[in-house]
Amino acid sequence: MRAQSAAIAGLLLTGALTLGGCQRNIVKAAPPSVSTPPETVPPPAQPPPRPQTTSVPASEPKPAEPPPPAPPVKPAPAHPKPAQSPESPPAPPQEPKPTAPEMAPELSPQQQTADEQRTSADIQAAEKNLQLAAGRQLNASQEDLASKVRDFLGQAHDAVREGDWVRASNLAHKARILSEDLVKSL
Repeated sequence: MRAQSAAIAGLLLTGALTLGGCQRNIVKAAPPSVSTPPETVPPPAQPPPRPQTTSVPASEPKPAEPPPPAPPVKPAPAHPKPAQSPESPPAPPQEPKPTAPEMAPELSPQQQTADEQRTSADIQAAEKNLQLAAGRQLNASQEDLASKVRDFLGQAHDAVREGDWVRASNLAHKARILSEDLVKSL
């Protein structure tokens, strides 16, 4: 029953608003009641009376239309770059930042001697293995291995010149291992 009453009231309100036509004849619906309707069936709803349509004299002003929406505002660039004229000299290149000095761990004389010997042995073995592969036709993966071995050997020689025996030892060991893999793949 409540649903039917609410539906009928909604239809009546909608009809009154669409048929009203004039802004001065605004129909307001009563707030819904909270009371329980009686058990009797209500009589069928009759359509609301049609309001009389009156013509609006030409002298009356028409209601103002809302202004059109404003176009979206584009944000300005955060940091505009200054335009350079063709006559201005190009900006000087920025100097590279100096690299931080590498810190080599302190080694005891015995450890340093052992690293020097191990590094020399690994470098010699890697260079010998590269010479074995030098006279052969290498496929792409073998050529890649040979390139990596040469890179590690170059870095190991640089570390030796810098006196970083721990790094030199690690790089020479990597070069030896890869060079052994290269020789096995021949």
